[in-house]
Amino acid sequence: MLYTRHNQLPHARLGVVVAKRFAPRAATRNTIKRVTRELFRNSALPPVDCVVRLSRAVNSKDGPATTARLKAELRDELSRLFAAQVAAQARSSAAPPPPSVP
Repeated sequence: MLYTRHNQLPHARLGVVVAKRFAPRAATRNTIKRVTRELFRNSALPPVDCVVRLSRAVNSKDGPATTARLKAELRDELSRLFAAQVAAQARSSAAPPPPSVP
């Protein structure tokens, strides 16, 4: 889940929330945070505050802590979310300004 809010800074900021109940292993939580930060740095986001929050469980305690499949799914989902944010900003900046009232 991606929450955004415009900020008055010249750059975007990121917060990542990975609850232990959705990713029980510390290695998994750290991988999620690492992949999220990597994609955030590589995306050309407008000056917004972004909070990425995990909304469902990614794996259990049974299998390996991190897998290539997990990283690929994270990259796909986060790329889609960040691209949607960039597109939304482009649409709002391309819209004509509201008429001024004399």
